[in-house]
Formats: sequence, C-alpha cells, structure tokens
Amino acid sequence: MTRLINPSKQSERCPRAFTLIELLVVIAIIALLIAILLPALGKAKDSGRQTVCLTQLKQLQLGWELYADANKDVIVPGRAPDLAGGKSNPDNWYDIGNGRKFRPTWISRMGQYVGIYPFGEPADASRADYNRQDFDNKFFQCPVVSDWKDERNHCYGYNYLFLGNSRVTNTKYHAFPIRRSKIQTFDRTAVAADSMGTAASFAESARTAYENDGRTETSLGNEAFSLDPPRLTAAGDRASAPLRNGPHARHAKKVNVSFADNHAKLMSLADMGYALESDGRFVDTDDKARVNNSLFSGTGVDDDPPPIPK
Repeated sequence: MTRLINPSKQSERCPRAFTLIELLVVIAIIALLIAILLPALGKAKDSGRQTVCLTQLKQLQLGWELYADANKDVIVPGRAPDLAGGKSNPDNWYDIGNGRKFRPTWISRMGQYVGIYPFGEPADASRADYNRQDFDNKFFQCPVVSDWKDERNHCYGYNYLFLGNSRVTNTKYHAFPIRRSKIQTFDRTAVAADSMGTAASFAESARTAYENDGRTETSLGNEAFSLDPPRLTAAGDRASAPLRNGPHARHAKKVNVSFADNHAKLMSLADMGYALESDGRFVDTDDKARVNNSLFSGTGVDDDPPPIPK
C-alpha cells in the first residue's frame, strides 16, 4: 500500500534554499555595511594613535619641567653644547639616567626624569653610532611614524631657538642658557611638537621618504629633532641653514603640541602661527602678516628669534 506524504510536512523537513538573486542581495548588503564601517574604524584607529602620541608628549613635557627643577631653573637645550675635543672631551658626555651619552638631544635627556630611558644601552665612544643612535624605547616614537627612530631624524621637534640654542658663534652661545623664569606665558609657549624637519622647505610633491641615518634634505624627518618657529629672520639662526624646519601635520592634518605649563593639545598649522605656500612649502619670509611667533617666543607676542651673536 502506497503511503501519501503530506506536502506541508515535507516543506517543514526541507526548507526552501536562497535563490541566486536573494544571495546577491545579501552579499550587496554586507559589502555596503563594510564600506560604511571601514572609514569609521580607520578614524578610530587614527584617533587612538593620535592620543598615544599626545600622551607621550605630555609625559615628556613633565620631564622638561623636572629637568629645569634639577638644573637651577635652566631649560634643557635642543642639544648639548659642542665643546672642543669632540668625543675625547668628557665634558661632552652627559648622564641620561642609564648611562652617559655624547651630546644628547633634548628628548634623550628628559626621559630620565620620568624614568623612561630612550636607549637600552647608550652608545659609548667605541661605537660608530655614538653621535647618532636609534631610540630603542617605543615611548619615543610617534605611532604614526613608528620607524622614525634616529635621534637626529626624529619625530618630535623642540622649540630650540627660543628655549635653548647651544650653538656658538664668536665664542658666544646663540641662546643658552635660558632660565624657565624668563618665560612669561607658560600656557602659550610651545615646547615641542610633531616635526618633519627640513622637508618643510620643499614643495609637498618634492618631499621624499624618511631615511634612518640619512641626510637628504628633502627627506621627511631630516634633522627633525629641532623645530623652527613660524617666523624666521635674516639675523637669526635656523635648524639647518639655509633651510627651515617645520611641524608635521600627521594627525588628520593637525599637529600634537606640548606647552610649558605641562598641557598638550592637537592644533592646526594656522593656529600655531605657520602658513603654507600654494605648493605646500612652509612660508619662509619675515612677514608678520602671514606668520607669527607668539606661541614660541615665551612672551606671548610675535618676537623675533634671538639674533646670531656678532
């Protein structure tokens, strides 16, 4: 005897499969959702890296303050003075917390005051990199440009012209030592910021990739441990004469900046006092209508950088 199957029960046991059109619709919806979410995820990642960078600058800024406390109110120079005798002169070697370093840069000297050392082992005079060592500690590397490790070609630049330029001309320091008490507007005096170095002197299209241990002037990061203020003069110094250095707007076209009162924030180039030419070069003229040093001078007004001694 043949047994009849109830069509409704057969349908329950064998669910209907997706049609090709339905499957394509689902795939299209998933693709659309991914397209919507990816930019948001990318922005969240960028925001996170910017926050990490800002936090590092704030911590190093505390080191800047503690350095002055420990050195009779003298502010750390952009780089330790270059005394006669080079590496054979013991006075060119400075304690940076976990060893001695030849003419350390400002950032190398501040870490010890917050217990964060830039080098696992500072290079001694027997090593080829005694004068130009790579940072080992990731704390000293902006996560956006994490390969910028060279202590000369670094990611953070210092307001050295106003806060400590230890170069010497005619037996006189350009601007050193500078005492912290000379600063009149702590909350409006930039100490350090994201920096691109001498690449600021070139059109954006002419800038080249970062070079560790390099000296190519168009290269991003070249000599970026120093940061020239917005307005330079013929009588004053500059990081890599005749070129100028400038900040690096690597966080959604803005710059992380630390200040002498130990706060730090994200700023636009214009708010910092800088201006750009149409090709992306930083304005390099003594034009008070376009560029302004009020956030660098320490007085809150647009002062000229200290002149080179005559």
